[in-house]
Amino acid sequence: MFTSTSALVALVGSVSAGNVLWDGRLNEYSSSAFLDDWSFSNAVGPYQYYIHGDGATSDYVNVGSDYKNPADSNSNGIQVTIDETSTWNGDSMLRTELIPQTDAAINKGKVFYHFSMQHTGTNPPSASQEHQVCFFESHFTEMKYGLISGEQGTVDKKLQWYASGESQWDVTFEAGVWHNIAYGIDFDAGTVAFYHSTGADDLELTVEDVSVDASSNGADWHLGVLRLQSGSASSDGAEDWNFSGVYIESGDLTKSVSGPGGSSGSKAASQAASAAPSTTSKAAASTSQVPNLSQASTSAAVSSSESANVAVSTSSMVSSVPSSTSSATQMKPSSTAAAQTTFQTKTKPSSSSVPAEAVSSSSNAVQPAVSSSTPAASTSISSVSPASQTSSEAVSAPATSSAAATAMASSSSRTGSFPYRPHSMPTQTTSTPPLSTSTSAESEQQCEIHYVYVDA
Repeated sequence: MFTSTSALVALVGSVSAGNVLWDGRLNEYSSSAFLDDWSFSNAVGPYQYYIHGDGATSDYVNVGSDYKNPADSNSNGIQVTIDETSTWNGDSMLRTELIPQTDAAINKGKVFYHFSMQHTGTNPPSASQEHQVCFFESHFTEMKYGLISGEQGTVDKKLQWYASGESQWDVTFEAGVWHNIAYGIDFDAGTVAFYHSTGADDLELTVEDVSVDASSNGADWHLGVLRLQSGSASSDGAEDWNFSGVYIESGDLTKSVSGPGGSSGSKAASQAASAAPSTTSKAAASTSQVPNLSQASTSAAVSSSESANVAVSTSSMVSSVPSSTSSATQMKPSSTAAAQTTFQTKTKPSSSSVPAEAVSSSSNAVQPAVSSSTPAASTSISSVSPASQTSSEAVSAPATSSAAATAMASSSSRTGSFPYRPHSMPTQTTSTPPLSTSTSAESEQQCEIHYVYVDA
């Protein structure tokens, strides 16, 4: 009696579990020229572009691989610039911002807002002025940099995550370091969690759920930078901010820097970008326990993408079984529409074998919400976004609409030395063509089962 046959399955990459609702990674564009054609009556591309200065588009937004996280193989880069010309709507604030253009449900249920951000040291951000970065109209979650308005001191070089008007996490914003970020927003529960990593590392839960007044009309998340002007520092020069990996998903969180459909770049190649300074947070992140050897994580999911990447996941557990029974490696379903394969190994029956019972596991378990205190007073800068657009309705963007101002004023409880000014936009009366959406329709998943028999 002898035993023969061994099976080898080579699976490379990472599985993307989320469902992309909106994609702002700009892989189909080689420059920012497409923004020149955008208007409320000609809604082309994935972004609304109306908050900027009077200069050429390339003065404020540029697109290319030089501006992306090199560990991300599935995204283009976006460089956002502010300077003394980038004032908008009569305000003194310097700002350049892009807003997702979609009718997808990016403001409902549990969703994840992804982006990576960096500065190179060339045209660095001023540490003496407050910057509001990647924020919602009501500012319930946002990044901030520089000396916060009202605080003591002259400079502050910390990059901070704010939720419910309070700083929840901070890190020194060093040149050349890519910070990968995801806001885990539950619009139904009124919470937001903070996920973070640097360089090529996968995202990790850094701050657990914070209670917030989560509200959005689906067209009020601003990718970009708003800088408050104060004192002599208002004469500081241009600033360049780099972004990549910008998308919004539902379902399970995609932790890979490359996002859905991509493969992670070499960590060695991006070691400089991965060197992260120490961080502090008000809420400790939870640590998942690793299963013991009898519950080895061996599940594999195979997916395909346009770049022909093969993906593998290690998120579900399979219980160990005696040698006389068949061992089974089972597939954990992915929300992406990809062919999936289950491999099983069986002993040629001299007697009947009993299949192993798979033990399912839940990944990325959401921790109990951590309530934050009443929001501290801080400066709130908001802009009135256009009404939701459909293919059958004319777009009317009210100019200093009193109703919009009242609604926005009621959604923000923060006060400060800078007055609240609703963002007015010129009235549009022409019909808008249908807005594009990146919402991926669910498609039928397929599963194949392969048996490898071992002679008893």
